[in-house]
Amino acid sequence: MPLIVMCGYPCSGKTRRADELKAHFEETTGRQVHTVGDGALGLDRNSVYADSQKEKDARASLKAAVERKVNKDNIVILDSLNYIKGYRYELFCLTKHAQTPHCLVYCLTSGEDSSAWNRDREAAEQYSQDIFDALVQRFEAPDSRNRWDSPLFTVLTDDTLPLEAISDALFKRKAPPPNQSTQSQPLSSTNFLYELDKMTQDVLMAIFNAQKTSVPGDRISVPGATEKISFYFSNQGGCFNFVLLSFATFQFQVSSIAQH
Repeated sequence: MPLIVMCGYPCSGKTRRADELKAHFEETTGRQVHTVGDGALGLDRNSVYADSQKEKDARASLKAAVERKVNKDNIVILDSLNYIKGYRYELFCLTKHAQTPHCLVYCLTSGEDSSAWNRDREAAEQYSQDIFDALVQRFEAPDSRNRWDSPLFTVLTDDTLPLEAISDALFKRKAPPPNQSTQSQPLSSTNFLYELDKMTQDVLMAIFNAQKTSVPGDRISVPGATEKISFYFSNQGGCFNFVLLSFATFQFQVSSIAQH
C-alpha cells in the first residue's frame, strides 16, 4: 500500500512525526504500518555519513527494505534523512513499479534549531557537529513541482500534522501509472521461435519474389509492414540466409534469458 517518505534536516522531528502517522493509520485503517529507518537497520550515523560508500550502501539497504514491504495491503513509512532528490526519485519509481501512491512529509526547521536539538540528545544518539553541518549543507530541499516530491506536506515544528489531507493523498488518489521501464516484460511464448521463423520466411519469400521484377532502388511490400522497404541489392551468396540465421540466434538467446 502507500509509501510515506519523511524528509528533513538531522534532528528535525522526523521520527516523532513518523510515530504520529503510524499511530494514526493503525487506529483509523486497521492496516499494518511498517516503519523503515536508520535505527531499525542499526546504522551508526556518524560512521555511515562520514563515508560516501557506507552512506550509499545504507541508502540501498533502506530502499531494499522498503521494496520488500511495499504492497497493496500495508503502509510503509521511510523515516530517514532522504535529503538527496535523486534518491527520492528512485523511491518514486519504486512506487510506480508497485503501482501504489506515495507522499512526502517535510519536517521544516532551521539549521540552528536542529543543531540545538542534536546537542540535547544523549551522546550516543548525537551527530558529530562536522557530520551535522555537512548533512545540512548537502540537503536538497523538496519541491512540489517535481512529481517525485508531490504531494508534499511541509510541517513546521509546532504544526499539527494534516492527517486527513495525508490520508486523502494516499487513499483517494490513483497510483501513478508504471513506465515501460518499471514494468516486468512478459516472457516469450512457447511457440516464439516457430512464429519467428515463419514470419521471417514470409518476409524473405516476398523479397525473393520481388527480385524477379524489381531493380535496385525499387520499393517493395513485405508481410506485416505498413510501409514499403527500399530494395538495393540481390541475394548473392546466400547473404539473406546468413542474416536470418544471425537474427534467429540472437532472438533465441533473448528468449532463453527472459524465460529464466
